[in-house]
This record gives sequence, C-alpha cells and structure tokens, in this order.
Amino acid sequence: MTAVTTGAMTLPLDVEPIRAQFPVLHQEVNGQPLAYLDNAATTQKPRAVIDAVSGFYERDCANVHRGVHALSARATEAYEAARGSVQRRLNARRPGEIVFVRGATEAINLVAWSFLRPRLQAGDEILVTEMEHHANIVPWQLLCQQIGAQLRVVPVTDSGELRLEALDGLLGDRTRLLALTHVSNALGTINPVAEIVARAHARGVPVLVDGAQALPHVAMDVQALDVDFYVFSGHKTYGPSGIGALYGKHEHLQAMPPWQGGGEMILSVTFDRTTFAAPPLRFEAGTPDMEGAIGLAAALEWLESVGLERAAAHERELLDHATRALRSVPGVRIIGTAAEKAAIISFTMEGAHPHDIGTILDHEGIAVRTGHHCAQPLMRRFGVPATARASFALYNTHAEVERLVEGLHQVRRVLGR
Repeated sequence: MTAVTTGAMTLPLDVEPIRAQFPVLHQEVNGQPLAYLDNAATTQKPRAVIDAVSGFYERDCANVHRGVHALSARATEAYEAARGSVQRRLNARRPGEIVFVRGATEAINLVAWSFLRPRLQAGDEILVTEMEHHANIVPWQLLCQQIGAQLRVVPVTDSGELRLEALDGLLGDRTRLLALTHVSNALGTINPVAEIVARAHARGVPVLVDGAQALPHVAMDVQALDVDFYVFSGHKTYGPSGIGALYGKHEHLQAMPPWQGGGEMILSVTFDRTTFAAPPLRFEAGTPDMEGAIGLAAALEWLESVGLERAAAHERELLDHATRALRSVPGVRIIGTAAEKAAIISFTMEGAHPHDIGTILDHEGIAVRTGHHCAQPLMRRFGVPATARASFALYNTHAEVERLVEGLHQVRRVLGR
C-alpha cells in the first residue's frame, strides 16, 4: 500500500481492490500468474470501462446526431457527455475544443494536414525532438517532402533530457510548428512542457504536444500549459482502443478546413458546393466511434475516482524500486535516466538480445515490450538497435517488480551469463 500526503490528509492507495477491477490481470500465462508490465503499449481495462461499452451495445446502440428516436437521442447524449468528460480532464475552455479521433496518431495527422499544410511554404521549418515516436515524425516528414520544408530536431542529452539551450537556437523565423512528446515512450522522460511552450510562443511558434504517455500519469491543464494542440489515445489511459482526442484552441480549429469529408461534418451539400459544420463536428466525418468515446469517458472518470495524485505517487514508488532493483542485476544498462520520469524503464542486458529477454520473461508470465518502440532515431542516439521496456500502471505491485528482477536472473541463467 502506498501513502501520499495531500494537504492535511494522508490518502492510501490500496492496490489489491484496484487489481480486482481488472479481469484480465487474473490469469496465468505459461503456468505463471500474469505480471503485465507493458502499459506504455496499452493499458488494461477496468470493469467500469467494460461495462460502459457493453451497456451501450445492450441498451443505447444507435447512430448519433442523426435520428429523432429515443435510442439515437440517448446515444447522442452519451457521446456528447463523453466530449465533456475529456474537456474536464484536459481543462479545455469548451467541449467544442475536443475532437474525437482514432488516436494520437490520427490527431497529429489531422493537425499536419488541416492546420499546418495550408500555412507551410518551401524553406519553412518544422521542429521536433530526438525522443519522438514515429507518429510524431513521419506526418511532418511527409509534409516537408510535399512542400519543400525542412524537419529540424532538438537533441537529447545522455540522460535522455532535451537540450533546451539548443531549442532556443533552433527556433527561428522560418519555424512554423514545434511538435514534441509530453512523456517519452522509450525513456520515460517528462518534458518541461510549460517552459518549452513559453519559449516557442515568444518566437510566435505554435506547439503541438503528444500526450499519449502522459495522460494516465500526469495532471493536465491545457490552459495553464497554453499548448495549441494536445493529443492522446484512449487505450493507453485505461480506455478502449480506436478512440482518442485532439484538443485544439478554439481559434485554431475555427480556422482549419476539414481534412475528411462525409457524414455529419456538413451543413449543406449540393453538387456545386458544400458548407461545413463548426468544429468539432467538422473534423468527425462518418459515423464516429460512439462506444469508444463512451468507454473513454468511463476510463477518465474511473481514474479520477481512484485519484491521479495517489496513482502517480504509487507509480513513482514502483519506478524507484524497479530502478534500484534492475541496477543490481549484472549487465543491465538503463537507457534514460532523466530527473523527471514516468514509470517507464528501458534497458539492455549484456550478452542478451532484447527479444530473447522478452521471450524468456514471457515464459515466466511477465509481459514486457521489446524492440525499437517506434523510436528508431532515439535508439540510434543511444547506440542500441532495441531495448527491453518495463512500464508500470497503478495496478502493478512491488511483488511484480521482484518477479521482473528474478526473471532477469533467469535470463542470465538460460543464456549462460
């Protein structure tokens, strides 16, 4: 049990009742109890989310914004209520600043093609960082190739922190956007977003922040951060897959043309011309992922009921415990040692390929991620082709950390190290 002091109150986080809400955690894998440590890839879903999605199918399943019958009205009400839940989680000014999308990747592509492309000219620059996931590199590269613009990169230090002194030199008169991750999926580094946004805005540069790894762990206030765009995926924050959200400042969304056509994103259509609905519907062509949005809202409300501060404190304890424990295993090298980290540990092991590490751990019932984590430029920066990665959620335990350590000793025994 983890305890954290909030004001005058000490609030314990009792993990076992939380774990009881996740059916998937209560199974054996290869004859061993499952230890799920791959939460940066996707989190498991609590009963509240499962029930919300199945409840929609059992009682309210109908298309939204289209029918006058009772089921369509209930579905529409639930869908728009979900938008309000996301607005509150991000502290956006209004629900209309929240666009439902398939996930963070689609949100970044939406901004690339609807916001930036009409503003971009040959010779302009787009700024990203060396720790970005491919989803926050490739859309900008595609734009650069089409327009003749240039992608520039903020480097990271050996500990996996952004070199902010380099950022100032890279922000120039031709910079049209800065896109960066809030929390690195491969290093766990938590970037100082407010400071970075202030530096970019001082040069008139809008900022997009990829919050896919941050939202389950970090308090969020898009107004306080003053970000122009913030994106995240539902499946990494205890919600369903195939749903996510784009936050955009009202003035930006109002100025952006639609990027896909069809469905309820219109006001009127003739064969001569089409007029479009106001945001956010302008950007939600076709039938949306209604059950996904409702499940996402259930996930956000469930996390709020647990308490984000308590969850973050528990995960911080797990991170500290795991960092100390992994450093005691001979041959282990941790990649990413920033002072501010989320509960993500990437590591290599002397004489062991990461895929072998993952396979042997799987035989012990321990699920970790192995590979380049869709961050190949970052892997090259640290001189490794891949890493093993353990990433923790609020339902993980100190006992699972110990199992991971014992599993790594088993890796050494199997490989004769």
